[in-house]
Amino acid sequence: MIWQPEFTDKTLSRKPGAVQWATKQWPQFSGVVALTAENRNRILKLLGLQPVGEVWGVGRRLTEKLNALGINTALQLAQANTAFIRKNFSVILERTVRELNGESCISLEEAPPAKQQIVCSRSFGERITDKDAMHQAVVQYAERAAEKLRGERQYCRQVTTFVRTSPFAVKEPCYSNAAVEKLSLPTQDSRDIIAAACRALNHVWREGYRYMKAGVMLADFTPSGIAQPGLFDEIQPRKNSEKLMKTLDELNQSGKGKVWFAGRGTAPEWQMKQEMLSPSYTTQ
Repeated sequence: MIWQPEFTDKTLSRKPGAVQWATKQWPQFSGVVALTAENRNRILKLLGLQPVGEVWGVGRRLTEKLNALGINTALQLAQANTAFIRKNFSVILERTVRELNGESCISLEEAPPAKQQIVCSRSFGERITDKDAMHQAVVQYAERAAEKLRGERQYCRQVTTFVRTSPFAVKEPCYSNAAVEKLSLPTQDSRDIIAAACRALNHVWREGYRYMKAGVMLADFTPSGIAQPGLFDEIQPRKNSEKLMKTLDELNQSGKGKVWFAGRGTAPEWQMKQEMLSPSYTTQ
């Protein structure tokens, strides 16, 4: 935990990356680190060791632009010229720079609420009648949802899989259903989320229907994946899960689909309808 009686603005007080780093680097404080005006050197050290992408509101694209300008840490962002930041980026990023210097610009009430759920779903290019094909689709949607979850720096405790036929195919039997899987431990690991999504699929799959859409929804979020397992619980946290998922995301950062889970297949026929795709000259 980071205790900041004098730095109550959103940027400094609510960044989980800084909290985690500080409590690990300074174990002598027993998980409580005071960042006050009297601890200016400590604040500068913390900012200097935090990647700029860990600053509240700085996403991946903005991180890439800042890195290109030689701004790689939170401290370098704090030392940037505010007029330059405002002219070349935005007023919002300028406020962030000011907040990193101890000037409160954004009240906690202005902070956008954390997402309550993440949904990944598509309409199929061809109707699905085979469970294996549906399994591949669900694996891909669960994989993508897990990636989004990590992008939000959240963990989830609930995975839902839903399927449905076309409501416009009046001459075909209609079916729509969803199943929820509760997780014993909060996770952001793609393996856990894919496994839960596939278990849920087993509950909703029915033969004899032509499915037009499926999806995976993640919910019941928590900012920390740390939970105390019961003494007799069979399920225990995965070792090195965060490091593995970070490596996976880094490999896929420059382009989706470089590394994926085998369960999604290599050339699925159920891909999204072509008319729903963006022109390749702008997105590929």
